[in-house]
Amino acid sequence: MRILDPTLHTLSPRHLEVFWRYQLVRTGVDFGAACCFVVGSICFFYASLDIPAAWLFLIGSILFAVKPSIDMVRSLHLRRLPASEAAEEITEEAESEVVSG
Repeated sequence: MRILDPTLHTLSPRHLEVFWRYQLVRTGVDFGAACCFVVGSICFFYASLDIPAAWLFLIGSILFAVKPSIDMVRSLHLRRLPASEAAEEITEEAESEVVSG
């Protein structure tokens, strides 16, 4: 299996559960970043709130930078989980299709 392999989450019910837990965290980070940018944008309408607006933009940017880290950690976590035999066969078939296709 490769890192960030898109078929990792289809290996077993446990893989699917872990995949969706990380997806939930990733969505929360995405939502937090979006809220920071919206509130920061509103703050820029008022000169007295320029500094908090800048901080909100920085926090939103950091949250967006965290998302690829979540993807990498999720992928490494999924790689460590044992796969069922049926799932291994499906993964091997998918990999052979990618190589041959």
